[in-house]
Amino acid sequence: MQVKERDMMGGLAKGLKVIEAFTAENPRLSISQAAEIAGYDRATTRRCLLTLAELGYCAYDGKFFTVTPRVLRLGTGCLASMPLPRIIQPLLDSLSEKIGQSTSVSILDAWEIVYIARASQRKVMSITLMPGSRLPAYCTSMGRVLLAAMPSDKARETLQMTELVARTPRTVTDIDALISELHAVKEAGYAAIDQEVEVGLRSLAVPVFNARRQVVAAMNVGLPVGPEPMSAVLDRYLPPLRQFQAEIMHIVI
Repeated sequence: MQVKERDMMGGLAKGLKVIEAFTAENPRLSISQAAEIAGYDRATTRRCLLTLAELGYCAYDGKFFTVTPRVLRLGTGCLASMPLPRIIQPLLDSLSEKIGQSTSVSILDAWEIVYIARASQRKVMSITLMPGSRLPAYCTSMGRVLLAAMPSDKARETLQMTELVARTPRTVTDIDALISELHAVKEAGYAAIDQEVEVGLRSLAVPVFNARRQVVAAMNVGLPVGPEPMSAVLDRYLPPLRQFQAEIMHIVI
């Protein structure tokens, strides 16, 4: 649907863009920092932040702004209305308990993955992950599974819109190398990440199909690096992920 410019609410669009500037990596922002991330001038960003603070969506200590729990109202309703998280969560809890590792399900939003369900056994990342959390798609196992489900030209276009940052010395940031990796992921039916998102973290992901064999999400297991090689991780955790994949395919339309 193409919306005419006269029907757009510019102030609302700017306010939402400023809210999106706050992430797990940037939970506290000054006006100048938020302006740089959102791409607006300082005066516009200041008005947005002060409005959000007045409405209770942000807290302000005189220098830094932080989002408050009230902002969760903007996303909780959406997540609650989506049938997929409700369907998946019990199965995810059971899988996580069975294998003794944290498991998650996410969907793709532009160049980021958005967590829609999670069963945590232990903290495996320095940041706390929960439904609504976001991470870059290019360096995550679930992100690569979801990018691999796209046509190659669309995946390349998405990667070109992304700031490809080397989060660790192992992170792949070359677009051609990433496209090759996506081809391999599509062929294998899974993605394995070894310390590309964060040092000390490994993850393994598979696509979540609906009954029509369409990829609707991705699910993974995340675990700390241990002495065993990645091949042993695959041998141990890929079969239960495949079982989950088969179970969910019969109940997701």
